[in-house]
Parts: sequence; C-alpha cells; structure tokens
Amino acid sequence: MSSADPQPAPGETAPQQGADWGDHAQWDWRGHGCHWRRLGPPDGPALVLLHGFGAASGHWRRNAGPLAAAGWCVYGLDLIGFGASSQPGLDRHQALDNRLWSRQVQAFLAEVVQTPAVLVGHSLGGLVALTCSVYFPQWVRAVVAAPLPDPSLLMAGRRPPRRPPWRRRLKRGVVHVLLRLLPLELVVPLLAHSPLLDLGIQSAYHHPVIGDQELRRLIARPARRPGAVRALRAMSIGMGLRPYRATAVSLLQRLGRPTLLVWGAQDRLVPVEVSQQCLRLRADLDLHVVPSCGHCPHDEAPDAFHGAVLSWLERLQTG
Repeated sequence: MSSADPQPAPGETAPQQGADWGDHAQWDWRGHGCHWRRLGPPDGPALVLLHGFGAASGHWRRNAGPLAAAGWCVYGLDLIGFGASSQPGLDRHQALDNRLWSRQVQAFLAEVVQTPAVLVGHSLGGLVALTCSVYFPQWVRAVVAAPLPDPSLLMAGRRPPRRPPWRRRLKRGVVHVLLRLLPLELVVPLLAHSPLLDLGIQSAYHHPVIGDQELRRLIARPARRPGAVRALRAMSIGMGLRPYRATAVSLLQRLGRPTLLVWGAQDRLVPVEVSQQCLRLRADLDLHVVPSCGHCPHDEAPDAFHGAVLSWLERLQTG
C-alpha cells in the first residue's frame, strides 16, 4: 500500500486551476493503482471530489481552487477504470460497479485522508458518493450529487418483483453475451480519435464547448489507454447486473447523511425531472437547480455551483 503525501516540485506551487490542478500522488488498493490529488490547507476540513462517467479528477478544473480558497482541504480521486487509475477487466469476484467504487472511496478516506469527509460527486460520482454514505456512514459527513443518475429513478420508485433463480441466471447470461459481442475494440478507439467524441462531450453541456481542447484531452486520454475497452466492458456488465439494494432508489431510502442535489435546468442526459423523483423518495433532500446549464453544472457554471455548495455546507456547519 502506497499513499505517499503529494508534494510539488521544488520551487513550484500546486496549480490552482486547469486539468492538472493540485499536487498528484499514487495510492495502491487491492492491487489497483489509484491516482489522486490534493489542494488546499492540509489542516482544513476534508472534501473529496468524485468525477463522472468517462471523466477523471481533472474535470474539477474550475472547482478545486475556489473550494480550497474557502478553507477546504480538497482531494480528487480517479475511480478505478477511469482517469490515470487502473483499468481492470472482468473479475468474477469483484464486479466493477458503484459498490466497488464506494469501497475504494472508503479505503481512500481511511488510508489517505484519514478523516471523515464531505463527498461531492458529478453524475456517476454522485451515485458513488451516495453509495459510500449508506455503506460507510461513519466516514461521510455530507453528500453533494450533481446530479444523481440511475435508471432505477425512472421506475417511479417501484421495486421490481424478485425473479426466480433461473430468470436471474438467464439475465446474467444474456448481459454477458451481449456485452462480450459488442465490438468495443473498434468503437472505443474510433470515438476517442474522431469528431464523434466532440459531439458526445457537447451532449453533456448546454453552451458550446467544441474547441475546448483541455476538456477534450481529459476525456480522450483515458479512452486511448490499452485497458480502456476491457474496463468499459467490465463496468457495463457490473452496473447492468447490480442488485436492487445498490440502486439509487434503495440507497436514497436508507440514506442517513445530509444531501444536496445540484441539477442543470437543461440537462439532456439526466433531465431535471428526475430530481423530483428523488424528492418524492426523500423529502428531506436539498435541491438547487442551475439555470441555463446542462449535465455538468460544476464545469459549465462553476460560480453558481460553488455558491450553492459552499452556502449549503456553511449552513450545515452553523446549523
């Protein structure tokens, strides 16, 4: 296990913004190399940033600096399969889903951060933050999900009937076969090296971002790594076969930590209407909707995002 304290090069200070923000380090967990970074006063309260699907800790390029300036010790962690962390393939003993990522976050809190923290997650990272808060509540002070995605939230909160064992085995077999047959070895490199990637990124934003080369690089670089295809297949199978208790609907019903939802009003990937289903499940959730913003409120409207998150955290501390 290695969790060396990140240090800037002699005579240099950690970048406060941009995709390379913070001081970087590597941490080993269960045989996986995990990239992480830190910015802000080491003795400040801990806040961990968790990126969304296809992204990495560099996507918090406009957030880490202002959060650190507000007194928080800000950490960014690349989830397994993403960014500069390990990209494992299928493992029958270790599904690559939000349960594994939440265990990665808890171990990171215990071994590296060494104190409970506020978890701030974008999209998939929001689901991971929620999962960690339910599985390991003693390590999580509060959760910010910006936004919270999960197909289970589109089912009006109805728990699916429990299928007999043969149907569960059939579903598992079908999912494995379909995702093994998908020509991801052709599709992923094509997307990573073509203008189609720009269109995919643009779908997550309301305002034009085509031409933002820093954004394109931080999305494209992990997709071009040798393990990207096997990791994508593993997480597609893992997330597709999660048990009901690992879905957002079940997790919200067991939630025991203060939680803020931040949603872009023009989110095309996870429409803002999904936030109302979250509130129907848990009326004590706080919701902040950012106008004229898509799926990435932290990156597209950083000032509005910081204002909402910091004021909410201040109310928690003084309440």
